[in-house]
Amino acid sequence: MKHHFFAYVSRMRYIRRWGLMRSVMPENDAEHSLQVAMIAHAVAVIGRDVYGRKVNPEHVLALGVYHDVSEVITGDMPTPVKYQTDELRKSYKDVERMANDRLLSMLPDQLRGAYEPYLSAPEGYDRQVVKAADSISAYLKCLEEKRAGNREFDAAGESIRRSLAQIELPEVQDFIREFIPSFELSLDELNQPEDR
Repeated sequence: MKHHFFAYVSRMRYIRRWGLMRSVMPENDAEHSLQVAMIAHAVAVIGRDVYGRKVNPEHVLALGVYHDVSEVITGDMPTPVKYQTDELRKSYKDVERMANDRLLSMLPDQLRGAYEPYLSAPEGYDRQVVKAADSISAYLKCLEEKRAGNREFDAAGESIRRSLAQIELPEVQDFIREFIPSFELSLDELNQPEDR
């Protein structure tokens, strides 16, 4: 029997993000998910090593990799649409759940249990970290577009910045404070020795 799970997952690179926005540099779900996974992993490491949280950063990393995988079936619905009303938000969550269940059914029976935690993770600290990383990634996209002279993302960037400031996890705020400023630098600026 053939199993289509990984063939579907590999199609994340075809799912274009920010569909309603004019982008200088297009972004797809595969690129976004890699960045979310790296950020979520870093936030979880900070949470574990600085704040003593009981968290497995590698599990959080995998949650980040798979956090948008349902979109290979649903496509990327624009944020203003999927969060317009509580009814739409709930309906979209139901569609995501159905898509994830369909993807899980594409795995051999022996593997489903290993992937189920990534496609249907319960609410909790790990998911909270991935959601924060997802927002940080979106904010970085806005910064990238702004640096390229595209004002299309200005309002989205400001809105995301405000929502990030409301996140009460200190490890998220540490990441934002310590790592985000570097994303506003050019390669030449990144290569400059720091004055210490």
